[in-house]
Amino acid sequence: MAEMVPFEKLHKDGSLWVVGQTMDGQPTGYWEWFRRDGSKLRSGHFDQGRQVGEWTTYDSSGRVYKVTKMKR
Repeated sequence: MAEMVPFEKLHKDGSLWVVGQTMDGQPTGYWEWFRRDGSKLRSGHFDQGRQVGEWTTYDSSGRVYKVTKMKR
């Protein structure tokens, strides 16, 4: 049985860029991307490597800028 593996990648300056998890090498579940200043840039869910549901883009102050509904 496949298990979820935590995933994290950093910007070149060492700040957090993206955090999520993978299953069988594919993104799965909830993921978040961050700007170099630490503010959240985008968040959403993956299912077997595909973006699903609503994905949210945030402005630099952390307010919702746009919500995109992914097609199935």
